[in-house]
Amino acid sequence: MNKYILTIGTGSKLYVDMAVNLAMSFIQWHKNTNIVFQIVTDQPQFIPPDIVDKIQVITVQKDEIGIGFSSKLHLDKLASEGQTLFIDSDCLIFENLEPLFNLFKGHAVTVVGDYISEGEWFGNVKEVCLQFNVPHFPKFNGGIYYLEKGEKATEIYTTAREIEKRYDEIGFVRLRNRPNDEVIMALAMQLHQQKPIIDDGTIMSDPQACPGGYKIDIISGKRLLINPPAPHLLHQAWYPFERVSPAIVHFLGYYTNHYPYKREVYRLNKAMHEQLNVRSEIKGLFTIQYPEQIKLGLKNFFRPLFRLMFGTRKIKQSERVV
Repeated sequence: MNKYILTIGTGSKLYVDMAVNLAMSFIQWHKNTNIVFQIVTDQPQFIPPDIVDKIQVITVQKDEIGIGFSSKLHLDKLASEGQTLFIDSDCLIFENLEPLFNLFKGHAVTVVGDYISEGEWFGNVKEVCLQFNVPHFPKFNGGIYYLEKGEKATEIYTTAREIEKRYDEIGFVRLRNRPNDEVIMALAMQLHQQKPIIDDGTIMSDPQACPGGYKIDIISGKRLLINPPAPHLLHQAWYPFERVSPAIVHFLGYYTNHYPYKREVYRLNKAMHEQLNVRSEIKGLFTIQYPEQIKLGLKNFFRPLFRLMFGTRKIKQSERVV
């Protein structure tokens, strides 16, 4: 079967830029591969020519596949014949992903996660399960989806698009005022008896699940994310792992603004143009990492005094809508 990695960069140049960064990490770890990397975009002019030469660009019209999270409910229409691994544009790849295609093979649609039957996950899970007469449904991070193009995948995504129309009626809670693709796809998968790949921490993780800090090196592939063990104040009780080294790191939310992401993107760009050397590494430290570390240190030091004198500031709206 043909193998594809697909990402979406639509609606804003910001998302195209992140899709390009993901493509560079793919290129770094797939020098000799039959996997094809694809970017779906409504702004192909923002993809650099040297990237276009190494990937496939799928051009869509503005809002053709919806906006925000809804675009991920159209993967069955975007996928090529064969195996497709969708990865969110705000991710980076840290190793060759060929083994994942072998792991996922045979699933019409799947995700990496586990089951949830009660509690809160963008709505009351137990009430939704009773409403649809299902015992549970998958819970996962929608940073990756796997599908094999065909009738079954189309049925699942058609159901998902129908569920989206009833999102508020069902009782799901919106994310940033938009329907969340994760709970929609979770319910659609369960209604079509699709099972998740049980998460073991090796496939994808993110700094939100691991707030104890993370160390990454995109060139060597070294990565470590830490969820401090209980009773540490930063411990995420809902995340079952304490130390993970995933193949894919998801820089969701504001983490693409932090220096680890920006530094590694800089290094990827230099490596792709054969310009990564001692001089460029030092430049990256002094222009990206150190200035932000100093800025954060000063902000943390003076924050109590600032709040005492001026109160709290209004949170700046992120350029990201998803």
